[in-house]
Amino acid sequence: MNAVVEVNPKGWYPIGEAAKALGIDRSTLRRKTTEGVIKCSFKRDTGRKVYRGAELIRYHEAVL
Repeated sequence: MNAVVEVNPKGWYPIGEAAKALGIDRSTLRRKTTEGVIKCSFKRDTGRKVYRGAELIRYHEAVL
C-alpha cells in the first residue's frame, strides 16, 4: 500500500481524500471503518464521515 498524497497528522479528511491518501478504494475504506480497523469522526453540520490525519498515518503504518 503506497500513500498517494502527503497527510498532515493534524488535518481532517473526507472519505474520498482519505481513501486517496491511503491508496485504497472508498469502498475498502468504508469496510475497514465498519470493521473497526480504522476510526472516523463525523462533521457536525453535515453528518459526513471525516478521518483524522493521525489515524490515517496510524493505519498506513500498521499495514506495512
